[in-house]
Amino acid sequence: MKKKATNSRKKQKKEIELPTPKLHKDDDISASDIDEDDMVVEQHDDGVDSASDVSSDADQPFTDDFLHGSDDEDNVVDDDDQEKGSDSDSESDGSDIEKKSKAIDAKKALEEQEAKDEMLINIKEQDDDFRLLTPQQLKEEAQGPPDLPRLQRRIKEIVRVLSNFKTLRQEGASRKDYVNQLTMDLSSYYGYNDYLIEVLVEMFPAVELVELIEAFEKPRPMCLRTNTLKARRRDLAGILLNRGVNLDPLSKWSKVGLVVYDSQVPIGATPEYMAGFYMLQSASSFLPVMALAPQEKERVVDMAAAPGGKTTYVAALMKNSGVIFANEMKEKRLKSLTANLSRMGVTNTVVCNYDGRELPKVLGQNSADRVLLDAPCSGTGVISKDESVKTSKSLEDIQSCCHLQKELILAAIDMVDANSKSGGYIVYSTCSIMVAENEAVIDYALKKRDVKLVPCGLDFGRPGFTNYREQRFHPSLEKTRRFYPHVHNMDGFFVAKLKKMSNSRAAPAPTAEQPEGVDEVIEPTESVIKKNVEDKVVHHRKHESTTREKVQPNNGVAENGKDEKTFSGKKRKERKRFSRDEISKSREEKRAALRTAAKGKSFSKEKKVAKKAQTTE
Repeated sequence: MKKKATNSRKKQKKEIELPTPKLHKDDDISASDIDEDDMVVEQHDDGVDSASDVSSDADQPFTDDFLHGSDDEDNVVDDDDQEKGSDSDSESDGSDIEKKSKAIDAKKALEEQEAKDEMLINIKEQDDDFRLLTPQQLKEEAQGPPDLPRLQRRIKEIVRVLSNFKTLRQEGASRKDYVNQLTMDLSSYYGYNDYLIEVLVEMFPAVELVELIEAFEKPRPMCLRTNTLKARRRDLAGILLNRGVNLDPLSKWSKVGLVVYDSQVPIGATPEYMAGFYMLQSASSFLPVMALAPQEKERVVDMAAAPGGKTTYVAALMKNSGVIFANEMKEKRLKSLTANLSRMGVTNTVVCNYDGRELPKVLGQNSADRVLLDAPCSGTGVISKDESVKTSKSLEDIQSCCHLQKELILAAIDMVDANSKSGGYIVYSTCSIMVAENEAVIDYALKKRDVKLVPCGLDFGRPGFTNYREQRFHPSLEKTRRFYPHVHNMDGFFVAKLKKMSNSRAAPAPTAEQPEGVDEVIEPTESVIKKNVEDKVVHHRKHESTTREKVQPNNGVAENGKDEKTFSGKKRKERKRFSRDEISKSREEKRAALRTAAKGKSFSKEKKVAKKAQTTE
């Protein structure tokens, strides 16, 4: 009896030590799958809880034995019961892990399916809910502060509709309605003025336009240009890495550029910077100099040189040989130009301060091998550096820039010598993306001077526009290159390379459409020239007739024997051409007639004198 009670207590103890499986709501477990041991444990737990409330150690003799046990009872264990308990433990543990794993997998799959269904429902609701605003709604929205999340969502929806307009458009709404709404929303959300955002909308598709504007909101990577006059890129990179500068080579198209991600020291105040080992310069500023490709011992002109990044790059490519004329119109910027030239060790450069339009008179026409013109512009390609461009630029500003740029490019062409053995090239560049400042200026130069476009020598970049809205440009403008921040991760830039074919300044025949912003040069036509010549001939004949009247003899006959009445402009115009014999015969006849008339006059004069003498007597 005692042995039996001991075995039952041992069995109770083992049942309590078994882990209780946790059932999930997603587990499909039937009541038959639950082990009897689990049921026993639950019953025992209930019994223990109830017994602990009403019993004590004195009333329950088995409690002391169960909690404290005895050495005799612990040593008396039946081997068969122990083996049976261990087998049941392992089986229950394995079945619990498998069930838990299945339950977790089923729950995860259910959550993924619910998330997918919810996403589809949200997309469907957005498609159904989006509608263009009515004029009344727009008026109400304009009265309050801008709701930026709502504007952003609406911009995305309009871009999505415009990308598949035929399928997704609202019934009764035209593409113009969507474009107008997009223009208003972009202007409100990003802070552009109406003129600039309208120009950008006309230049780019909706999807690319949003990418471009988003790229303008982010700064461009900081870049360095190694000064090959003093250092090599590999050595400079190693030195800067040791100073805590995280950098990489710029790209495959540049052998001297480095891009800086972050730095533990001020990158513009290192000993290497002070020594002139490198220049802080944007990646887009490398491009005009690479397109110019100056050669050693050439004569190069940089018409807008400050602060000196491009000039020092040209000097490095020329290895300080030849001569560079670095011109800057603004006197205040000459300090930075001269300081950078001195710091970078440039010795072949002459700094001058003239208006670029007057340089051909100062340096001489046809006097340079190559000219670099980084023209002053509106700065619409560097909005990430100067956000004031968003609101400060207007149509009048663009037209003013265009007029100046057209004058500068003609001056640049006039300075280049077409007969140069190694040169004869002009590179025109701007940090603007406006067509009026880029393609329109180059097209004007092609019409006014004997030049042609040649490839820039750059393997990347988008080709320039050959037509824009109602404008049609020369087909060779596809050789120019455009660069955008959202495509090439650099500032917006334009580069064109011209080759001068002859030193003649003769302009071609005027066309019906003249570029705006530049006064038309009126060429004299053939009819005008002929009329001017005839007027001069008539005036000369009148003057000659008057002179001969003053010096003719008293008899009224000219020295050549011709009567003054014969000098008539009408007769001169109406007379026909005669042979030499006819002319000589007519002259003899006229002379004979004049002699006869002269004799008759002299006889009558003598007769009058004799009659007067008789009267006197």
